Amino acid sequence: MNRVTIIGSINLDTNLRVKQMVKPGETIHAKEHYTAAGGKGANQAVAAARSGCEVSFIGAVGNDTPGKEMLALLEQEGINSAGIKIIAKESTGQAFISVDDEGQNSITIYSGANYRLSTNDIEQNSSLLENSDYVVAQFETPIAATIKGFELARKAGVKTILNPAPALTEIPSELLKLTDIIVPNETEAATITGVQVVDEESAKKAADKLHDLGVAAVIITIGSKGAFYDYHEQTGLVPAFKVKAVDTTAAGDTFIGAMTSVLKIDFGNLREAILFANKASSLTVQGYGAQPSIPTKAAIEQAE
Repeated sequence: MNRVTIIGSINLDTNLRVKQMVKPGETIHAKEHYTAAGGKGANQAVAAARSGCEVSFIGAVGNDTPGKEMLALLEQEGINSAGIKIIAKESTGQAFISVDDEGQNSITIYSGANYRLSTNDIEQNSSLLENSDYVVAQFETPIAATIKGFELARKAGVKTILNPAPALTEIPSELLKLTDIIVPNETEAATITGVQVVDEESAKKAADKLHDLGVAAVIITIGSKGAFYDYHEQTGLVPAFKVKAVDTTAAGDTFIGAMTSVLKIDFGNLREAILFANKASSLTVQGYGAQPSIPTKAAIEQAE
């Protein structure tokens, strides 16, 4: 069982199902409205926990009803919430998600308490990082906190995984040099490297640029085409499972959480871990909502 600490965001998601995305100046009717637990960090933590990981979390919520609800849901998943700070007079993060009939989504985020996570908070929870096999982070919390977390992980010999989402055109070089595995999607990879990723050949070019920035292992998810990986002699495209997607929210987060749960510390089973993650993501996109659609390890293993 891998031990994983997530540095990341916790959001309450407000979801709307619509026929098509709204255009500027247009008013449309939603077919369905519901709320669900979300946030890239929390989604990845839940995915890892449901896939069999021992998971700890470092993050922040507001001292409000959504914050209490999100904490309770994480604890129900068996996630160690000792590193989650409750901030007075601040709102818990929220995301407003529209999902159309093609399963594509449009997301607007209010960061709230997520952006109050500090380097001091990371240092105060250094024992969680040091006792992990992997530390995972994204870009929905301050980068300074992520850098501090990765510094502490590197000193302790703990592997780091960076999901560079939402995409940034410039990522601090010190963070990339502290990153063992980077996992962007094709859009994020293009934003970082300037290479439009459409197939295996272009993915390799983007991966080479990421290697030049200091990252040892690169995994680029390419939607329905699958995931490309490049690490020393291990390289190739792992095809995606063909399913009918109804909601792609949290598909990438599920991929990262599931992969981290089974990946060996020496990355010796990288292709097999990606295959497991692809299968997990294929289940997520067949359900609505972020965390409600994330599968368990048993469901992943039973899927064909």
